[in-house]
Amino acid sequence: MGDLINLNKVRKARARQEAEGTAAANRVRFGRTGAEKARARAESDRDARRHEGHALGAEGRTGDGAPDRDGG
Repeated sequence: MGDLINLNKVRKARARQEAEGTAAANRVRFGRTGAEKARARAESDRDARRHEGHALGAEGRTGDGAPDRDGG
């Protein structure tokens, strides 16, 4: 007589193995290390500061968009 097999356990084990394969593929596809994320965040912050630093301020403008008479 053959061994008894719990089909529910076999089905769940197969599903876990398949899910692990999908998870591994997603880690390769979407995963970034903490250092990569931190570097991207720092670069974004630096770019935002640089962009804000180049913005035209209220000084040097009259209100109608024309430059002041002193050329500023």
